[in-house]
Amino acid sequence: MTIGSHLKEFHGLPAFTFPGVGDTSPEAPSLPSPESVAWRIGVDSYDAEEEWEEAFARFLESVDTERVRALIVGAWSEAYETAPDELIKALVAARDRLPALRGLFFADIVMEECEISWIVQGDMGPVLEAFPGLEEFGVRGGNQLVFPAVRHERLRKLTVETGGMPAEAVRGVAASDLPALVELDLWLGTSEYGGDADVADLEPVLAGTRLPRLTRLALRNSEIQDAICTALASAPVVARLEELDVSMGVLTDDGATALLTGQPLTHLKKLDLHHNYLSAALRTRLLETLEPAGVQVDADQDDAESDEDSDGEVWRFVAVGE
Repeated sequence: MTIGSHLKEFHGLPAFTFPGVGDTSPEAPSLPSPESVAWRIGVDSYDAEEEWEEAFARFLESVDTERVRALIVGAWSEAYETAPDELIKALVAARDRLPALRGLFFADIVMEECEISWIVQGDMGPVLEAFPGLEEFGVRGGNQLVFPAVRHERLRKLTVETGGMPAEAVRGVAASDLPALVELDLWLGTSEYGGDADVADLEPVLAGTRLPRLTRLALRNSEIQDAICTALASAPVVARLEELDVSMGVLTDDGATALLTGQPLTHLKKLDLHHNYLSAALRTRLLETLEPAGVQVDADQDDAESDEDSDGEVWRFVAVGE
């Protein structure tokens, strides 16, 4: 599976693409009120007519940005080989012009523009520091992603979507001081695309010593899904969760059995394991054990398929890799 469509909504608002430099046709939509949409600003990844910073400058001059609540950074020129350093500088420089900004998604880029694991990323630290009022932040792409340990008082939802999240970035998230965070969603990916984290890198999150308000934890899209589930089976953080998401990865009977035989999960409202490599028997066991307690369980195999080579070695894949 790849990411084939742009965000349709973000931070509870419908996404609206700010018109391109040449979009002056009569059919071009009029600009909505600044606070009513999540503004998506992007340029062509190939042969762009303008740079992202130029499109952003037009946005700042065309919209009453003091009323803007959500912003989506789309593609920049040659995102497959160019780091977004200049974009980050432009965003940080505009901090005073976006006082109402509460939601920011960085790199809403789809496969036709650049595959998720090809997106060259940058340092998210300055962005979070520049916008202390953010309540939701998301970033896509793990290639050269830097996420230092930060303190942010108001962030409630953090999403990092990658085909391979660097261990250093995982450690940065895990070490961050985010007292208001309710939802944490990490796509850890595979070693083939730079996802070199292991369970130890997640220890501050699993131990429950940070993120005091966390109620939804997603550690997914990982080739080490069994090891993650084994750790979650005794992780203190699980006892205070309402939702646990270990979907989209290489989850087998080993990991699911560890979850079932570990600490109770009957307090959860939802357990998401979709896209998995479970046997029919274990899938049934999960449902029969947890659904009577009121847990909504998604154990659908979806499109998870194994390949076996001529030597008998079995290959399993995460949902979003390249």
